[in-house]
Amino acid sequence: MAIGWLSILKAVPWTDVVSNAPKVADGAKKLWETVARKKAPTGTSASATSDTSSPAGQEARIAELAGELDRLQQEMLASSQLLKTLAEQNAQLVRRVYWQSRLLLVVGLIAVAGLTLVLLR
Repeated sequence: MAIGWLSILKAVPWTDVVSNAPKVADGAKKLWETVARKKAPTGTSASATSDTSSPAGQEARIAELAGELDRLQQEMLASSQLLKTLAEQNAQLVRRVYWQSRLLLVVGLIAVAGLTLVLLR
């Protein structure tokens, strides 16, 4: 079982993983900062509900909700950008693992052919 994991870990292009790690870390940091900036939810107290009965209070609440909606949309965009980056890196890793396995197969076939030639002489 450990040999299977070892072969998988050897097939990973670690230089690409390491070189792309700062981009992923920056994306995660931006996402975390966006989430961390989220203002604390304001409680709906009796005074807050009484303020919304007046037109000015309703307009203020609508403006507050519009700002919250904009913030959530920006957060969603940051999350989707991070997911896109991770998906691209995952696809790149899959391609590299595929070609590494093909290369390993070719090297194995060449080794078997060479061993066969040596044994036949």
